[in-house]
Amino acid sequence: MPQHQSIDTPITASMLYDLVTCPHRVTMDLFGNPKEKDNPNPFVELLWEKGTLYEDEVIQNLKLPFLDLRKFAGAEKAAATRKAMSEGVALIYSGRIEADDLLGDPDLLRKEGSAYAPIDIKSGAGEEGSDEDEDGKLKKTYAVQLALYVDILERLRLSAGKVGYIWDIHGEEVAYRLDDTRTKTGKETLWQEYQNCLTQARGIVNRSLETLPACASVCKLCHWYSSCLKAVKAADDLSLIPELGRTKRDAMMNEISSVLAFAECNPEAYFDGKKTRFARIGQDTLRKFHKRAKLLAGHDLGPYLKEPIILPSPPLEIFFDIEVDTMRGRCYLHGFIERLNRDNSTEQYVAFFMDSIDERGEEAAFDAAWRYIKGKQPCAIYYYSKYERTIWRKLQAKYPRICNSRDIESLFNPGMTIDLYGDVVRSKTEWPTYDHSIKTLAKFLGFQWRDTHPSGAASIQWFDEWVKLGDPKMKQRILDYNEDDCRATRWLLDGLRNLSNSTNDTQEEKKAG
Repeated sequence: MPQHQSIDTPITASMLYDLVTCPHRVTMDLFGNPKEKDNPNPFVELLWEKGTLYEDEVIQNLKLPFLDLRKFAGAEKAAATRKAMSEGVALIYSGRIEADDLLGDPDLLRKEGSAYAPIDIKSGAGEEGSDEDEDGKLKKTYAVQLALYVDILERLRLSAGKVGYIWDIHGEEVAYRLDDTRTKTGKETLWQEYQNCLTQARGIVNRSLETLPACASVCKLCHWYSSCLKAVKAADDLSLIPELGRTKRDAMMNEISSVLAFAECNPEAYFDGKKTRFARIGQDTLRKFHKRAKLLAGHDLGPYLKEPIILPSPPLEIFFDIEVDTMRGRCYLHGFIERLNRDNSTEQYVAFFMDSIDERGEEAAFDAAWRYIKGKQPCAIYYYSKYERTIWRKLQAKYPRICNSRDIESLFNPGMTIDLYGDVVRSKTEWPTYDHSIKTLAKFLGFQWRDTHPSGAASIQWFDEWVKLGDPKMKQRILDYNEDDCRATRWLLDGLRNLSNSTNDTQEEKKAG
């Protein structure tokens, strides 16, 4: 068995997990100034807590005999793991494996034949599934971690093959076959994706690869968020443009250095036949980003419609928002604001909150919400992004006595139920903002949430506190936040209606005048 070589900064599974999400986080964790870190996000701390508790629950309920190495640490744990594998222990918990510059702490090592396969216990789903279009897609973050363990085992000549397993929150064992592609249409195998990440990680560790911060929604939970956002704004970085992102920024930045430079250029100068000079960025996409750069640089007057919008106009309008505890897999709150004849003085907030955290409570809340919305027909229903539709489809499948699938599809018919994000904002408007979240756009239009730190992640953390303590003040905090989300949707709708005559052409006329 090869001897372990001492490495000052080994490549670890957690490092690769972070790298998939944001390479610059790896750089900052290794070389950043700790004084620039934000305080840990309470929701992230909750995720850590839940992950630990779920792992403990799985291990306590494990019906198979296993060797527990939790009492060991560092080099002593690695030695104990090597000894256990050499003795052919069938199942090893909390081991440590290492080879060359790689270091791994798989939750379990399971003997298969004369070798071992790694298993990680995750308090999330083993596959992507937050969106109905992504079910069944393996997670790259999990794949690179398992691949690191397999790589180490191969170097130790103890690998049972290029496969690892996730034991997920649903009690499922999900196989990650690393010689397969991550998606049905993908070209690279999971193993090749791992190799690419490993090369990047080594480059970051030895300082041969320089990373840059970028602006993305995933950054908001990171402890480097404030530091990176400050740097991105100071650099006038292209990733400030909504949907442009890190990959497209990296493809463009050698020729277009900033948002201002982009705003002042002619995008057609970068056309190359029917394509552009930038990989995976088409001509229409480049034009779209150029318009957004002009807005961010102040070259256009403000948000505008790219094309007219036609919205339903019945007397009753309902604004809809749900809250979901993704860790418990429960939709615990359905909130609605109803308004008559566009008169804000008629607004009423109606909420259906779980009275218990089991399936009975979830079913009762969904049943009450369904009866409410059916009793309000005919009306126009507005929500922001397809998450509400996705969750209600899943609730219908889970509780089919309440309604059938045709009922759900009829309710979400786009003629009277409008996804303001997908049907209007994303396809028919442009905004001088860094993203198109409901928080950003409603605040841009002057709306203010009552809570100082409103977010869906925060509401999950508040709900967890309510479950543990039963504090009615915490429940009211959640209800207030949900009511504000519903009202923000109404605020945005009114703002969109005020944009009805503010097309790009009329803006040019205003500027000329």
